[in-house]
Amino acid sequence: MTRIVALTGGVGGAKLALGLDAVLAPEDLTLVVNTGDDFDHLGLHIAPDIDTLTYTLAGLANPELGWGRGDESWNCLQTLSTLGGETWFQLGDRDLALHLVRTQALKAGQRLSEVTTTLTRQLGIEATVLPMSDDPVRTHVETNAGRLSFQHYFVREQCEPRVEAIEFEGADTARAAAGVVEAIDDCDGVIICPSNPFLSVDPMLAIDELHTALRRTTAPVIAVSPIVGGAAIKGPTAKIMHELNLGTMADEIARHYGDLLDLFVLDELDKFLHGQLDVPTTVTQTVMRTQNDKEALARTCLAAVEQLRA
Repeated sequence: MTRIVALTGGVGGAKLALGLDAVLAPEDLTLVVNTGDDFDHLGLHIAPDIDTLTYTLAGLANPELGWGRGDESWNCLQTLSTLGGETWFQLGDRDLALHLVRTQALKAGQRLSEVTTTLTRQLGIEATVLPMSDDPVRTHVETNAGRLSFQHYFVREQCEPRVEAIEFEGADTARAAAGVVEAIDDCDGVIICPSNPFLSVDPMLAIDELHTALRRTTAPVIAVSPIVGGAAIKGPTAKIMHELNLGTMADEIARHYGDLLDLFVLDELDKFLHGQLDVPTTVTQTVMRTQNDKEALARTCLAAVEQLRA
């Protein structure tokens, strides 16, 4: 039995989470999800990273995009357009049902963690899925076009503005969601998925209670690089690194996490960095195109955890 806590956000994180879900018993996996991307839109509480993970684990995700639901229809969005409503953030008809249920539950006084547990169980997910916090933490991006909320930067502006700084509003007072610290304290290993470090993982690390738990744990903490051969598999990670005057190689990600890590997982394309970093490294294929790829990377991470524990 190996009890794992995985920190995840975005499509890359959801891919490894799916691999971990396939090779671990449900009671041995807790997935802590970034909620810095959450926002209110059209009167609804949208939680993009939770939803991407939920649809992925439930086998409902759009296989081409990695986010949103497959077999989706867009009648509401099309009608919204004819009425002059905002359509820059695409919400499909099936997707809307989840947002409606979540928003109703939150307005009735439930915590986000409670709602998330209910929704994931309804969709047949047995692993524990927890938001990083029940308190609102919102990612804002300072750019050459001004200060933008995360979704305005990421979706509406398509990540085009130059990033100058990233802030996590509310993180200084937010507490980790119920169950997060306990899971870290009781786990055998922590895996930081290949999510965007600056937009998906840093919001979690900005919560003092969560960060302190990661530093306190005696379990090994490993991270999988989201950078392969100087480029991001998906998303603006490399672009942001360049704009923040960082290098765009995987070693910068290891330096970014610093002494939080006990091991850093490199892709085979970056094997020349093996043994050259301040943190121990291992090399494997980290690009996950198939389910077998996801499970293979999950098994590599679990083997690394066991080796570090030994």
